[in-house]
Order: sequence, then C-alpha cells, then structure tokens
Amino acid sequence: MPGIDACLHEIMALPGARGAAIVDWTSGLALGTAGESPNGDHETTATETAELARAAAEYPAFASAGSAAGPLAEPVAEPSGAGTREASGDGEGPPVEDLIVTSRTGYHVLRFVETTFDSSVFLHLWLDRDTGNLALARLRLQQLAERLVLA
Repeated sequence: MPGIDACLHEIMALPGARGAAIVDWTSGLALGTAGESPNGDHETTATETAELARAAAEYPAFASAGSAAGPLAEPVAEPSGAGTREASGDGEGPPVEDLIVTSRTGYHVLRFVETTFDSSVFLHLWLDRDTGNLALARLRLQQLAERLVLA
C-alpha cells in the first residue's frame, strides 16, 4: 500500500505525466506534489483544482441517480438501528469518481480517494495530450486511489 510519496512516484511514471498532486479539497492544500505545475506554482494549482473538485462533489447535478446529497452529507441512522450510512444513496464514497478537464495541450484528471475519515482527498494528474494515454491514466489513478494509505 503506497503512501503519498510512493503514489506520486507511480503517477509520474505514467506516459505523458507532467505533474501530479494529492490535494485536500476542503482546504485546498496540497498534501504532496511531483513534477511540473501548469501555472508554475503547485499550491495555487491545488487551490484551483480543489474549487473544481468541491463543486463537483457538492452539487446534486453530479450525484448518482436517485441521490440528492454529496459526500459531505450527515450520516443517517439505519431504520433497524444497525448503524449509520451516508445520505448519498449507496453509501459508497463520493458521488463523483473522477473529473477530466481537457485543454488544447493536455488533460487534468482528478480522482477522488475514499478514506476512512472524510473522503476529502483527490489525486490530480496533469497529462500531456500528445504523449499521454488518458484511458491508462484513469485506470492507474483508480488503482492508486484504492491502495493509497493516508496516515
């Protein structure tokens, strides 16, 4: 199970990877960065991508069908008294798995990470459009998000 540095190292090994970060979208802070930043400043990029991630995670339009609440919803007691579940429908993490923003020269892939505490973390990959493989990048980010250990 990789930690932050190992995860970023694996992300940067992807073909066409230009930069990567692990970001807390509630605060906009980068927990770790590697490679380049699109605007030359990793902290500014983290803040800007956190705004995008927050909007996608909080607005009901992006939630799965039949769900009216995002990952910030309060837990709801089960009728049987068997515990709690999230009010986001199936209770399995954020309603959005990933976001892809396409520019003329690259892709920005944001992959939400489900954590045991508040699931407010995402992986951000800046991928070169000419040399990167978007499908491979999405699959690898999914695998890394499932294995990432945040301590």
